Amino acid sequence: MNKVILVTGAAKRIGKQIAKEFFAIDFNIIVHFNSSSEDAISLCNELNAIRPNSAVSIQANLDHMNDVKNLASQAMSAFGRIDGLINNASTFYPTPMGEFSEKDWDALMGSNLKAPLFLVQELHEELKRQSGFVINVTDINIKRPIKNHSIYLAAKSGLDTLTKSLAKDLAPEIRVNAIAPGAILEPPNKTWTDAEKNNILSAVPLKKMGTEIDIAKAAIFLAESPYITGQTLNIDGGKSL
Repeated sequence: MNKVILVTGAAKRIGKQIAKEFFAIDFNIIVHFNSSSEDAISLCNELNAIRPNSAVSIQANLDHMNDVKNLASQAMSAFGRIDGLINNASTFYPTPMGEFSEKDWDALMGSNLKAPLFLVQELHEELKRQSGFVINVTDINIKRPIKNHSIYLAAKSGLDTLTKSLAKDLAPEIRVNAIAPGAILEPPNKTWTDAEKNNILSAVPLKKMGTEIDIAKAAIFLAESPYITGQTLNIDGGKSL
């Protein structure tokens, strides 16, 4: 029987590439999405055309606890097992001092911190049965904060700490690790100018942008490394040095 992985935010960008890389090593894929239904359906159709009945999509707004619980329940029903959970879904936008609200706090904490914790709680018994793994996607900027993103970075910092805490709580059956991307993709709905790209690359020793494949390959590495837990792997071209 094929192993099964749930990837949150898997309809586009990094999540989509992660899903495709795990599919390539014979995992069945549960594609979570919030609003990107067409992208999620398209990805599942693409994967199912290659290997029938290997991918399903599930909609959930990770800001809402009922949706989080329903996602876990539907994910378990999809293939009858869960071997891995990748908490990739993320909300990202600036919150300058004097302009943010409690609504911003809830939105940025929801998908970035609260949902990952409660998804693990909902699925930990199944992950334990399968000697499974959890991979959280954090951010290298939690070590060197960027301006006007205090709530987002607080959430990702919490996810980094949660990774280490859960690694202890869930050992020895479940391994919990994190990936911290660096300069990989432009934020949604933004196009970097050449000047902005050059400014970013000036702080990257490898002097190039990363790609979604870099993150996906790192996820495969952590999934296949049975003696690694509680670690955060920086995929940033050396920027965090």
